[in-house]
Amino acid sequence: MSGVWVFKNNGVFRLVENPQAEEGREGSGSSGSRKKVLVYLPTGEVVSSYNFLEQILTRLGWERYYGGDPDLFQFHKRSSIDLISLPRDFSKFNSIYMYDIVVKNPNVFHVRDM
Repeated sequence: MSGVWVFKNNGVFRLVENPQAEEGREGSGSSGSRKKVLVYLPTGEVVSSYNFLEQILTRLGWERYYGGDPDLFQFHKRSSIDLISLPRDFSKFNSIYMYDIVVKNPNVFHVRDM
């Protein structure tokens, strides 16, 4: 079983097997159409590029993972089984991926409405 955990504002979460298809459905409602941003809490900065995100994740012990899929930008931690998989194109970096980063790095990142 693979996918991305999606957390709703009411505290309910579920596993989404196909995040790209889910993103299309999320935008159909009025609450899902708000743009989300990933915020690095220690500085309050919005993550606006993979270069910036990679710098932060590297400081937190994450390493680039080259798994062979050219469409993914991935990170793993030697101390865990966690893997962060992101679309290579930053324009496709959406709230589903942001929440995955938040869950795997508690108290470091936060997702906010823009």
